[in-house]
Parts: sequence; C-alpha cells; structure tokens
Amino acid sequence: MLTLKIFFWFLVFVVFYAYLGYGILLYILVRLKRVFSKSLHVNNLDYEPEVTLFIAAYNEKDYVDAKVQNSFELDYPQDKIRQVWVTDGSEDGTPEILKKYESKGVEVYHLPARGGKIGAMNRGMQFVKTPIVVFSDGNTMLGKESVRRIVRLFSNPKVGCVSGEKRIFDKEKDTAAGTEGIYWKYESKLKKWDAELYSVVGAAGELFSIRTELFEKVEKDTLLDDFIISLRVAMKGFTIQYDPEAYAIETSSANVKEELKRKVRIAAGGIQSIIRLSPLLNIFKYGRLSFQYISHRVLRWTLAPISLPLLLILNFIFIFLAGFTNFSNVFTWLFYAQILFYFLAMLGWYFENKAIKIKILFIPYYFMIMNLAVLIGIKRYFKGSQSVNWERAQRGK
Repeated sequence: MLTLKIFFWFLVFVVFYAYLGYGILLYILVRLKRVFSKSLHVNNLDYEPEVTLFIAAYNEKDYVDAKVQNSFELDYPQDKIRQVWVTDGSEDGTPEILKKYESKGVEVYHLPARGGKIGAMNRGMQFVKTPIVVFSDGNTMLGKESVRRIVRLFSNPKVGCVSGEKRIFDKEKDTAAGTEGIYWKYESKLKKWDAELYSVVGAAGELFSIRTELFEKVEKDTLLDDFIISLRVAMKGFTIQYDPEAYAIETSSANVKEELKRKVRIAAGGIQSIIRLSPLLNIFKYGRLSFQYISHRVLRWTLAPISLPLLLILNFIFIFLAGFTNFSNVFTWLFYAQILFYFLAMLGWYFENKAIKIKILFIPYYFMIMNLAVLIGIKRYFKGSQSVNWERAQRGK
C-alpha cells in the first residue's frame, strides 16, 4: 500500500507540473534570468529582407479573396513580399479564384492530386527563393504588423524560427470560444516565457516562419508539420522565438465536439513527433531545449493524460479501504474533489449540447476534452488509423 501511495503522489505531481507547475517554475526562472543576465542583442528595426508568404490551401474558396487582400495590406514593403499558394487537390475553385491575382504577383502552384498539407509544403518550397519564408493558413487573417514583427526577430543570427500567436475570434454565440480562448491565452504566456528563457518548443501552424535554408523535407505521413519543422530547426542550434503581436486570427471551433476532432489529430501527431524527435529527450545533449520540450510538451502528450484515470482509480481504492466518510483522511477529500470536478465537466457537456452558455463549466469540460483527445489520439496513432490529411473542424460563424 505504501508503494501505491507513493505512486499516487507521483501522478499528482505529474498532472500538477504539466499544467500549472511548469508555468510557475518557468516564471521564476525568467525572473531570475532578468536579474542576473542582460540581453546582448537588440533587434534591428531596419532589417527588411525579402520574404515569401507561403500558404498551403485545400478547398479554401470562402477565404481566398479575404486572405489575399489581407496579405496585400500587411505593413511591409510590398515589393519585398512574395505570395506563394500551393493548392494541391483543391476542387472547389480555389486555384481558379487565385489565378485572377496572378497579375498582382500572386503565384499559384496546383496539382490535381491531394497529398496533404505536408506534401504541398515539401513540393512548394522549391518555389521559395527568399531568405525567409512565412507559413500561414488560408483561413486565417494576419495582424497588419505581423510579418514586420516576425522578420525583425531574424536580425538576430541565432534565431532560426519565429512563431506567431494564434488568436481566437470570440463571438457571443461561439460556445467554444471562451474556453479555447482562455487556453490559448495561457499557452501564449508560456510561449512568451519559454522564448525569454531560451526557446519556444514548437511553432503554431497558423503563423510561423523559418530561415529558408534551414528547411528540411518532412516525412509524407507527418501529422504536425509545423511542430516537426520548427523543432528540427531548434535541434540545429538555433532558437525559436515568439512575438504575441505577430498574430493570426481565426474563429473558434463551432463547438467542443468539433474541437475534440481537431485535438485528437494533434494528440496523434504529438505521439508521432515524440518518437521522431526522440534524440531531443536527451537533456545532456540539448540542455535547456530538452528541459522545456519535456516539461511543456512531452508530459502533456503522454504521462499527464494517462495519470488522470489512474489517480481516480487509486484514490477510490484508498477510500474504499479507509471508509468513504473518513474526512480526517486526505485521500477522502481528494477523491470527492475529483468527483466534483468531473461532475462539473459533465454539466459543461450537458449545457454545451443544450447550447446554454455557462463559461465556468466549460473550463473543466474543456480540460476533460483535451485529455480525452490525447488518449484517443494515442490509440489512433498506434492503430495507424489517423489520416495525414486534415479532417476540417467546423468553425463558428
């Protein structure tokens, strides 16, 4: 029994550290770094190299016109921005809509066969001739200064990749927006501290950039291309930096069910990435990068979600032996706290299905959905049932 209790507290530590503890530790480390060290590099505000805005698009006819117009309105010299669109497999008229902009410099490369996003990226990179390439999704709009702010960070030669921020367009009727937005705000804060300590651990596919020369073709069955590409850049000795004011904005998932569909794929991709990036687990070789990677990503995609059901089972065993009303026992309080949390999560599920918006209940529900997605994603990955092609999640209108 003592062994089980030690194991129980280990699982408690894993869950706490993965979701809150690392954030607290990261904040302390960043504060200490500010006291004991000074930045030796100041970003060059006049740094304006040519860049390519790269969009791999599949059936994005509803967004193409707005996206192209958004790109033309970016605060960066237009003679230094190329737009490269790769529309492989699109059959809704996306390539045809884009071709009307070719006279304005928009480059469109299309093949009838669909090879997934990573296939389009691997093929399309041969058309990128600028020193910096900025990847963006076809259905996201960029903040006006996003490209300028991203490029500015590359004036530091140690920077190999820059991640922008994903922002959620929050409409009153978007039931998923509240929780998804809260989650991304927390993630954005962690990324900011990660970058300040040393390096962000993975870039957001909605908006990220690399030095073109550092791009390596990624395996065709890759699920998280942005994550793999950015961390392979970091493994070469460069850092991934982050600017929250360089942002891509999109509507939230239409509901948490649609968000679950998206997160299951991300979770399956997370397991695949951990396997393919296994050398990065060697903290003796990669130091701070490995520490941040394990703390921020690996635990959330492996031990933490598995720990949650184990905690409930072990806790039940403890109070079954000690008595369900023995409130002098800390395990009794912990068990009923878990029951309350899952009860609130189920209430969140009930009200979400009834289209009743009670934001406080969506926090436990969203947390439960996130971890359920990881467990489903792990199962899908090892069964080989997760397609490399995106199954589009419905977005709020």
